[in-house]
Amino acid sequence: MIRSPIADQIWNQKYRLTTHEGEHMDDDINDTFERVAGALSVNETDEVWTDTFYYLMQDFRFIPGGRILAGAGTGRDVTLQNCYVSPDIEDSMAGIFSAVQSAALTLQSGGGIGMDFSTIRPKGAKVVGVDSDASGPLSFMSVWDSMCKTVMSAGGRRGAMMAVLRCDHPDVMDFIAAKGDPSALRNFNMSVAVTDELMDAVADDATFDLVFGGKYYDTVLATDLWDAIMRSTYAHAEPGVMFIDRINERNNLVYCEELAATNPCGEVPLPAHGACLLGSMNLTQYIVGPFGPYPEFDRTKFKADVAVAIRMMDNVVDVSAYPHDEQRATAQDKRRLGLGMTGLASALAMMGERYDTASGRETAARWAFELKVAAYWASMELARERGSFPAFDKAGFMASWNVKSLPLALQQSIAEYGIRNGHLTSIAPTGTISLFADNVSSGVEPIFATEYTRKVLEHDGSRRDEVVSDYAVRRYRNGHDISLPATFVTAQDISPEAHVLMQAAVQQHVDTAISKTVNLPEDISFDDFKAVYRLAYDNGCKGCTTYRPNAVTGSVLSVEPTPAADVPVAATSDPAGRPDVLTGTTTKVRWPGSVHAYYVTVNVDQTGRPFELFVASKNVEGADLMVGMTRMVSAVMRRAGDLSFVVEELKAVADPKGGQWYNGRLVPSLLHVIGSIIEPHVTDVPASAAVTTGATCSACGEASVVHKDGCATCLSCGHSACG
Repeated sequence: MIRSPIADQIWNQKYRLTTHEGEHMDDDINDTFERVAGALSVNETDEVWTDTFYYLMQDFRFIPGGRILAGAGTGRDVTLQNCYVSPDIEDSMAGIFSAVQSAALTLQSGGGIGMDFSTIRPKGAKVVGVDSDASGPLSFMSVWDSMCKTVMSAGGRRGAMMAVLRCDHPDVMDFIAAKGDPSALRNFNMSVAVTDELMDAVADDATFDLVFGGKYYDTVLATDLWDAIMRSTYAHAEPGVMFIDRINERNNLVYCEELAATNPCGEVPLPAHGACLLGSMNLTQYIVGPFGPYPEFDRTKFKADVAVAIRMMDNVVDVSAYPHDEQRATAQDKRRLGLGMTGLASALAMMGERYDTASGRETAARWAFELKVAAYWASMELARERGSFPAFDKAGFMASWNVKSLPLALQQSIAEYGIRNGHLTSIAPTGTISLFADNVSSGVEPIFATEYTRKVLEHDGSRRDEVVSDYAVRRYRNGHDISLPATFVTAQDISPEAHVLMQAAVQQHVDTAISKTVNLPEDISFDDFKAVYRLAYDNGCKGCTTYRPNAVTGSVLSVEPTPAADVPVAATSDPAGRPDVLTGTTTKVRWPGSVHAYYVTVNVDQTGRPFELFVASKNVEGADLMVGMTRMVSAVMRRAGDLSFVVEELKAVADPKGGQWYNGRLVPSLLHVIGSIIEPHVTDVPASAAVTTGATCSACGEASVVHKDGCATCLSCGHSACG
């Protein structure tokens, strides 16, 4: 089989070692694997492990997390951990801004970060000693949001943050509604920590108390609170829902820690200073006789490879850099690993199983169980060699929910020899590494599309179309007719119930959690939408994330048949043609220090969507730059996608000469004012006016970002919000 061009492109863009001057240090993919294998075997006494690690990656049987592939063996002081959770935010001005600084340093090092804002007193609460009212967690979240944008701008990469608030916090309603403003908190994923008490109260149609620090603030109808969460998620795809009590009850380390937040993608709940370390077994590489009459899963090979992967990941804990000493101490004290799987849907198709059937779920659950058991055996053997993780308490660990579900012989061995790692399994979204592994399906998501087209940027600036096919599709067509069997089902073919039941089937065998998106039809009723979350809760999921394409969120995938074959192709967005007549508004800006006024005109199309921007003035100085800016903004406006980032970027510009007083307030620049003039046109666009073919990519500028495999992914350049 010839590797898909996109796989090599992802390697070149994401994981290839390149100097700041643009010199390539990795000549090919094998050089990358050699670099990583050497770095992760530096503490091994037997040199055989370097080759063993290399061969495990070379066949794409195991794919370390993106941070490891990009950073290991580079000599750079970067973290190899994917993400962190901040320390508990102290409810004081000094404590809050200390947490902001800590988060900034973490983001700067390349790690995402999750935060629980439930420790900050609610809006209106008295601040002792200064005779004032607290502004609440939402006001301080905007500080984090601005910081994240600044760090991203400095480092060239958008940061990733998760904000969590407990459902019983007095400001929970404001938190739920926050993403209703499309320009607000754009650098956050947001989740509500939902308790069993709330879910029980919803079922009983009872009341629910909002409290903070042991003080009662308000009582609400539980159904009103739950409906508010659901309506926001129905409209904006946020907030997500994490079932916090179940997360803590099923924590291997419940005896020594409390979990309140997760990494940005939600698959690893973590304690204060905790870090998540990710890697994935590629299930497609263990199918023997794919598409044949008697396909098999090679369990012997799988078990042996899992043991090697666990050893590699355990080594990462010690060789990784950490932004803070407390993060290193926590990682080494508990030695958390998040070994998962990817290519599930592709592998099921190769086995002749449909993703959305009971049989498919049983097969997936069996693979998840075998992964878990193999990982725990390997960690036990490592403990015999290297010792248990320092926070290991035999009585507490053996009483945990996950350990009690292990085979009895394995439980007895752990009780006798201990275990090396506090947690072992998790399932990440794997959007980018799945492309790197020759476009296998991502994590436990269904196949995104059997085929779709993407735009590829050439060296001369032109673009060409490239067909991207799922790995299993290409394997099938290598020896069969072009028409695909019914076992190839895509994300758009699967019912919401089937999505949830697959997540639940796998979750029972996963230590931590699963990053999974339940794709929903746009026309799903609100009651049916709510039923998805109840189904997830009733079936043992630790959280639920849905995606319903609509005017706010954009589309998951637009497909249409290609002339060559009856396969789906993702639609891309071309600039809209200009009508002969447009309507608009012109605002006169008297900028201090300028002789002449500026006239800012925003024209809109027939739906009310901003279409073009003009800035006119008799001022000659900087006129060429102003024209260039307006032409660029207009070009973006004429393409599909969310325009709030345009406002965000303009308002963030600061004049190096200093700001000016304008209309009674200090503003940083003229461009800030222009952004403010555009803003109402963006936020007030009617739902029917929004274009849903794809948001604009921050990496390449194309309007081709869709929700793919649980992550915002650009179909033009492959950029993924999941790294």
